[in-house]
Amino acid sequence: MTCKLRAVRTVTETTIGNAMQFETIRTWQHDRVAHIQLHRPQKLNAIVAPMPAELRTAVEAADRDPDVHVIVLSGAGKGFCGGYDLEVYAETPGPNPGVQQMPWDPMVDLAMMGRNTEDFMSLWRAQTPVIAKVHGAAVAGGSDIALCADLVVMADDAVIGYPPAKVWGVPTTMMWVHRLGLEAAKRLLFTGDLIDGPEAVRIGLVGESVPADALDDHVDALATKIARVPSNQLAMMKRVVNASYANQGMETTQLLATLFDGMARHTPEGVAFKQRAERLGWRGAVAERDNDVEDLG
Repeated sequence: MTCKLRAVRTVTETTIGNAMQFETIRTWQHDRVAHIQLHRPQKLNAIVAPMPAELRTAVEAADRDPDVHVIVLSGAGKGFCGGYDLEVYAETPGPNPGVQQMPWDPMVDLAMMGRNTEDFMSLWRAQTPVIAKVHGAAVAGGSDIALCADLVVMADDAVIGYPPAKVWGVPTTMMWVHRLGLEAAKRLLFTGDLIDGPEAVRIGLVGESVPADALDDHVDALATKIARVPSNQLAMMKRVVNASYANQGMETTQLLATLFDGMARHTPEGVAFKQRAERLGWRGAVAERDNDVEDLG
């Protein structure tokens, strides 16, 4: 059977450029299961410019492969994903793709962040079921990615949340409300609190939480069970469930959330956070903002 790493790169070569190599992800295949791993372990797999597009390329390549019945998404190293790389987007002095000089052009920001949102949502749009395997932390933009998967399995000691809800962000995929409903989504987005695996299961944010040392085996067993189902059956089930959320206005919600995310980075408080990050370093700025949140970097 063709190795998924070679298959993904072959597709990439014909659509993006010859000899393309992924910078921020790794891919492989075992039987009917395609594995996509966020791979910046030295940075807690923090999101930088290549990652959203590379993720989408890998997901779409796996989705086109008739031998793939399920995709497992994971993170390398000590956690799933720590969100956007604040060393790049907040700590480095001056403007960057996420922070403009004033006056701010919201449509420039919306185009940039809208692409990222669409790239993350490739997990949702794929007709192939996607399992997110979360260990360590899936926070900020990392939670945006994880919650786009069809199924999320967390380690009991893993944490998930959106701390930038306090200052400097709005979750662009806004999967919190679709997974949780009104009050529970507001509770987490009003506070930016982090919750562990068992609590995430209790409130209905994710489906399963297991001991950390059992996470790999549990997800492998689940993926194997799903992979036994014909791919057309899986595609039909996923499409009909997703259609119900599309009819609830998911696209409109995400458009507004992505626009507001740009606004949050350019409010007086958002600009002040960027200035503090430049002066104190991003860790210092985050600690000042989230003095009750343990350093996850």
